[in-house]
Amino acid sequence: MDTTQELAERYTAVWNERDVEMRRSAIAKLWTPQGVHYVKTLVAQGYEALEQRITASHEKNVRDNGNNFKARQDARRLQDVVTFTWEMVAAGRDDVLAVGLEFLRLDAEDRIISDYQFIIA
Repeated sequence: MDTTQELAERYTAVWNERDVEMRRSAIAKLWTPQGVHYVKTLVAQGYEALEQRITASHEKNVRDNGNNFKARQDARRLQDVVTFTWEMVAAGRDDVLAVGLEFLRLDAEDRIISDYQFIIA
């Protein structure tokens, strides 16, 4: 079992992953088969939809602009819920371009059932 912070690190790592097969594998390890991700008006449910959502974000933010996502050192767990904040930092600098809050509900195997993403800044 990962620590709560390790889960947050694995979560943000999947958004940075350049290798398509490794990204797909990481998604399957993090989410349940019917896991769902909510952000703004978007809903992505199931591995295929999650992969499409994460790939689109990766292509826009990481591949095309060279930015990087990282988890802050603030992951917390209460029963089956994990929260943490993440940052998107500029390529080659420490400038923070975006900040988000994740609210994850986990199953008994610590895989994500539901993922609520709030963009803070």
